Amino acid sequence: MRITPLEIRQKAFERVLRGYDKDEVNAYLQSLSQEWERMQDDIKEIRIKYEATEREVSKLREVESSLYKTLKTAEDTGANVIDQANKTAELILREAQMKADSMVNEAKSKAKNSIEEAEYVSKQLLAEMEERVKMLGQHYKTLELHKDNLLSDMKRLAAETIDRVERAKTAARDFDPDQHLALAKRESKRTLFPNAEVEREIKNAMALPSQEAVKEVPQPVFSTEFKAQKSFFDDIQ
Repeated sequence: MRITPLEIRQKAFERVLRGYDKDEVNAYLQSLSQEWERMQDDIKEIRIKYEATEREVSKLREVESSLYKTLKTAEDTGANVIDQANKTAELILREAQMKADSMVNEAKSKAKNSIEEAEYVSKQLLAEMEERVKMLGQHYKTLELHKDNLLSDMKRLAAETIDRVERAKTAARDFDPDQHLALAKRESKRTLFPNAEVEREIKNAMALPSQEAVKEVPQPVFSTEFKAQKSFFDDIQ
């Protein structure tokens, strides 16, 4: 049974002997009706707030459901993304490992070829150096031999030169200028007058009966010939 504040105010009681004080009862009923009215207002306000809260809760539940679905979708998507990322990373790592192995093998092959080529070039250079050292040794021996021959030739030439100088000095001491001058005159006249008769007349005219015949002195001849010998310079040419 619903009781309103107005019903409380208008409530009438039967009168009996020695009953309650009318004013006190009315005052209490008035106070009770006011309190009841206040409670009704509070209940109404609470109901309004409750309904608003219910609406908010409903919205929050919808938001919660949407968030749950979103989180679930994000979780599933994240799991798929992570799985795809792991697969992609694994594929990239596998390709990188294959490329690294290929590069390492190629580098090893190039290094091996470079080492073999360097060894081949080193062997060639070593062989050439050994050949050059051998040739230099032979040239050194040849130069030593030529040096000995040159020293022998120089000693021989020095001895011959000294001998020629000594012979030239001896010939110079025996040289007679007047005798050679007369001989030169006769030779020049013989060249100018090739006729034998004219030559005899000139000789008879120039000769005196009392003059002693000029004794011809043989002209000293300086030997310019020397024995040709093979020397160091002939070998060089």
